[in-house]
Amino acid sequence: MSKTTLLIAILSLFSFSVFAQKANVSGVLTDGSEKTPVYNSVVALLTPKDSILYAFTRSDKNGNFDLKNVKAGNYIVMTSHRQYADYLEDITVNETEKNLGTIPLLSKINALREVIIKTGSIRIKGDTTSYRASDFVVSANANVEELLKKLPGIQVDKNGAIKAMGETVQKVLVDGEEFFGDDPGMAVKNLRADAVKEVQVFDKKSDQAEFTGIDDGETKKTINLKLKEDKKKGYFGKIDGAGEPLSGSDSRYNTNLMFSNFKGKRKISAFLLNGNTGQDGLSWQDSDKFGGGNNDVSMSMDDDGNVDYEWTGGNNDEEPNVDTQNGFIKNTNAGLQYSNKWNDKQTLNLTPNYNKQIYTNNNSRKTQTQVGETQLNENASKVSNVNRSNFKLNAIYDVKLDSLNSLRITAKTNFYTTESDEFTSGNTTGNDGLLKNKQLKTFTTDSDKTSISASILYKHKFAKPRRTFSVNATGNTLNSNANNFLKSLNESYEGGDFSNRVDVDQNKIGEKTNQNLNLNVTYSEPIGKKYAMQFAYQVTQNKGESDYLTYDYSDLTGNYDVLVNSLSNQFNQTIITNKPNIKLSYNSKKINYNFGSGIGFTSFDLEDQTLNKEYKRNYTNFFPTANFSYKYKSNSNLRINYQGATKQPTLDQLQPLRDNQDFFNQTLGNPDLKQSFTNSFNLFNSTYSILTETQFYQSFSYRTTSNLISYSRVIDPESAQTITKPINTNGNYSFNLYVGYGFKLKKLDLQVNINPNINYNKSVNSINLSTNDSKILNSGFSVYINKSKAKKYDISLSNNFSNSRNATSQNDEIKSFNTNNLALDIGVYFREKWKLSTDYNLSSRQKTVDFQDNLTNQLWNARLQRTFKNDEFTAYILVNDILNQNIGIRRYVYENSITEEQNSRLKRYAMIGFTWNFKNKGEKTNK
Repeated sequence: MSKTTLLIAILSLFSFSVFAQKANVSGVLTDGSEKTPVYNSVVALLTPKDSILYAFTRSDKNGNFDLKNVKAGNYIVMTSHRQYADYLEDITVNETEKNLGTIPLLSKINALREVIIKTGSIRIKGDTTSYRASDFVVSANANVEELLKKLPGIQVDKNGAIKAMGETVQKVLVDGEEFFGDDPGMAVKNLRADAVKEVQVFDKKSDQAEFTGIDDGETKKTINLKLKEDKKKGYFGKIDGAGEPLSGSDSRYNTNLMFSNFKGKRKISAFLLNGNTGQDGLSWQDSDKFGGGNNDVSMSMDDDGNVDYEWTGGNNDEEPNVDTQNGFIKNTNAGLQYSNKWNDKQTLNLTPNYNKQIYTNNNSRKTQTQVGETQLNENASKVSNVNRSNFKLNAIYDVKLDSLNSLRITAKTNFYTTESDEFTSGNTTGNDGLLKNKQLKTFTTDSDKTSISASILYKHKFAKPRRTFSVNATGNTLNSNANNFLKSLNESYEGGDFSNRVDVDQNKIGEKTNQNLNLNVTYSEPIGKKYAMQFAYQVTQNKGESDYLTYDYSDLTGNYDVLVNSLSNQFNQTIITNKPNIKLSYNSKKINYNFGSGIGFTSFDLEDQTLNKEYKRNYTNFFPTANFSYKYKSNSNLRINYQGATKQPTLDQLQPLRDNQDFFNQTLGNPDLKQSFTNSFNLFNSTYSILTETQFYQSFSYRTTSNLISYSRVIDPESAQTITKPINTNGNYSFNLYVGYGFKLKKLDLQVNINPNINYNKSVNSINLSTNDSKILNSGFSVYINKSKAKKYDISLSNNFSNSRNATSQNDEIKSFNTNNLALDIGVYFREKWKLSTDYNLSSRQKTVDFQDNLTNQLWNARLQRTFKNDEFTAYILVNDILNQNIGIRRYVYENSITEEQNSRLKRYAMIGFTWNFKNKGEKTNK
């Protein structure tokens, strides 16, 4: 029996379903490429709840089909033909006639790449997975962040970081465009979920790959939020205000305003966030831009069991540390976005943004450091006060000169001001409990930074497909000016008895400028239908100037006018790299790959003006790259890539300047540093099954670095004083494995996600002039379960377990500890308008040999709300940290040290609030 005959026999068993129908469903099937009728294709209606066949028919010789007497309701239309890919789409029948129009079917021969599958709440087209937003239950007036938490394969942590299919989301677009710059959090926290029609998840190719059509393997995990058509006409927004009742001058408050206006292709959006309850800080992009730029790695674990690897070590940036997850913040954040398009040729996107933070924090830290047979125990407390603000302006102008030529101009500025003061007190004892040193320190900062960058990208397409030419010129500069005051009392002890004291009273003035220029010329040439060659030449220049002067206070003059030569230095650097590059690529419907290499000729010219010394050196490096992708199913993809790259030392690391901000932990630059070279290998595989609603993805990465810029620490076990200096080391590598499996238990209507992971890092450093291998192993396992019903309830349960192990070659003892976080979120509706939501977190931290406290705390929050007038207005009351147990604690390991620190955090408070969600007059909210 043929497959077609068997299908007809099965369908005939259900022919009784044609009785008592009320509407006709019709349409036309055509060949998607040739536009000819498709004859004798099965057209079936399935019930969406259980996919049971409801009715079927066949298309005639003209491709027409007609399903008669269909009962009103929701159905899935499915076509089946031996020469064409299956087509599925959700429809609603509520009329006497339902005409589906022309349905183009894709030939199975050509469908490997272009097959479109539509069913339920998820649609897959090529590499893009799309979620229909209206099918996922969120509370009234929820933001996009709450919506993302409901989507299979997407995770949003408590800090707002987003992962999709195990990969970190680096871009969030709104209708294909940046929203208030390039910070993913701006869109997901400030846009309303009910304004979103569709959420698209895909790997955004580089601008060069999108232009040439040649995949270069460079992608960024991206989310695009497609707004509903009615939301792109007129205006919509919200006003939300909340305050703590019956409180004094330090009461909690929040004010949030959001407004968007659309007229044709012009869009204007504005927001204002003001409050003292959130931990709303700069995005990681800003932190990276203005931070010190360190190059050694440590592992840390926070109070929820989240593990983070971070670069550590000394620097002269002298910016105060602002950990936005701890302390107390008063925050004002305002932004405006204007975008417009004229004649489909010119596009302008303009985004000014202002941010101001007033931050205070109390930090206590315990550190145990093993030096040979001696254990040093450091106890320190620090009170920080920071007042910082920045103004950013981003502008992008695109113009299509003609059908073959285009130009993009990008400009960004950032003006950054910081005032801060820190008071630190601490001491260090030995394993016998005897005092080794004691310190009292006050450090004040007044700094200004200006960052300016611009780029021009010219692109030309020749008449021959995939033959292209482009020129990209970029430049950026960062200017820093700091005026700092250091006062410290430093006492040393021998055998527990006072030995000597050093008082420091200094004014430190620093001026730094970093400039980077880059020119990249690229030409691509097709070789047949599937192959292409790409030729490129890149020139980069990095120039840096640092003038750092330290003055002692003079009792004679009453001024800071005594220059300290050992703490002052003027240093310049110029690093120039020329890099020709060639690459061969292959593109087909199923397999894409490319490989090639660049050769880099780098010259260092370093000048120590203070010591009248010059350092010159030249390097030749290869930059190999290879990328492979295999689409073995329409909704499955395997990607493998390899890349080799160098990294230059920073100006702070090269400048031979001693930093005595912490008298017992001083740093020193090293002009003899070499550039490092890293080999990176990454593998990612993902697959999604429409029928079983299962998602399975695996990610593996491995990297090894030669001449890693690590650190040498010379530790005096008697005085506990440490001198740190950057050095080059070899034998460094790390790997990471992340697995995600999501599925739906249909009988229980439960969404389940399971995520095991393992991370390992081996870094080589130096302690007391002896090589030290630091090995960090972290493993974790998390489970997430969700069950929801629209306007009834929403329940989520998750558990995240982590284990950390650290060992060093200078200390055979393995440091190991476990952390577990159990979280429960419940939302219950009453009479549709009332909602009670509550979340509970139980965090447990295992005691260790070093830290005998078995720390456990509970966080319980609740909110009761009532909506009015079609959910336009919302009144609510909330209580945060009902049990008053919110603590900020972190344990982390670095080389031969383990540290536990606690920070102040906002504890129990209650607020009453009101929200107005407004939109165009005359529009009605669908219930």
